[in-house]
Amino acid sequence: MEKSVMVVGIDDSEHSFYALDWTLQHFFSPSPENSPFKLVIVHGKPSAAMAVGIIGPGTADVVPYVEADLKKIAGRVLEKAKEICSAQLVKDVILEVVEGDPRNVLCETVEKHHASMLVVGSHGYGAIKRAVLGSVSDYCAHHAHCSVVIVKKPKAKN
Repeated sequence: MEKSVMVVGIDDSEHSFYALDWTLQHFFSPSPENSPFKLVIVHGKPSAAMAVGIIGPGTADVVPYVEADLKKIAGRVLEKAKEICSAQLVKDVILEVVEGDPRNVLCETVEKHHASMLVVGSHGYGAIKRAVLGSVSDYCAHHAHCSVVIVKKPKAKN
């Protein structure tokens, strides 16, 4: 039987790694090979120009450094994702880094793989930060052509 595709979007935040771990525990545990899903993990890597934001005099000088940094972050994100997967004994996984706005990258990855589910972590930003940054999970919930699971990390109890 052909397995459905589940896409998990990750960035370098603990929220996204928590969401990945949660997904593996709920959909791939205890025996990953019996999961009804095929797993695709995608990291939307901002372009250097996007990360720098304002293109002005002197910006061109920093772009290569920012680009190198974003590549390092993407590498770390994938390494950590691989570690989380092997800890849960999930071996059959596709890992992708796609340059662009994470909101578009996630929706495009869903399309490309004909995914039936998208999982994203919730950053729990306040209203102002969310208004400025735009919520990836909100955007995906409205634009992805599949079911969207937004995983929230429980608040630490004091």
